[in-house]
Amino acid sequence: MNTEKSWEEENLGKRIGANLRQFRTNKGISLESLANQIQVSKLTLIKIESGEANPTLSVMWKIANGLNIPISALLSMESNVCIARNKDGMKLSSSNDILVVEPLFHSHGLLELYRGYLQPKGEYLSESHPRGVMEFVTVMSGQLIVDIDGDTYHLDEYDSIRFKGDRSHKYINPSSSLTILHFVISYDNI
Repeated sequence: MNTEKSWEEENLGKRIGANLRQFRTNKGISLESLANQIQVSKLTLIKIESGEANPTLSVMWKIANGLNIPISALLSMESNVCIARNKDGMKLSSSNDILVVEPLFHSHGLLELYRGYLQPKGEYLSESHPRGVMEFVTVMSGQLIVDIDGDTYHLDEYDSIRFKGDRSHKYINPSSSLTILHFVISYDNI
């Protein structure tokens, strides 16, 4: 099991890079064009495609949105049976490690599930998703404030919220304890 985990960690960047290259070329988009569209430097995209860099969560969202694909398509997590063990899978982090998410499962581009960890007193401004994306968030442990277009919603343990993911949204942990979240991203309406 530990061998699989280290293999996953070592090869995550290569897998993302190969998938990015495949989706980009299949859509006939040049590196320069994609870089301009998503406002990520061409050099960064070159490093990601070559497997030399593991992109941050924000960059992953920009790439997925720019290619109009679910983020899980870049991770290519395909298998007949998958088990998502607690803290034992791939991890995607915000640039400052305030939010760490573990991709759990996806359903042929229609649905993605994530487990998230928001640091105490942490705030994470999410990239807006493509039009038609719905986001469902459940607080598994701790507290959460979700700011959607300036309106705030306070959630406690086991509370859930659903909203359109193409709107500006921020996750805030108001407490001094780690907040554990469960995310479902639905692409049904795209």
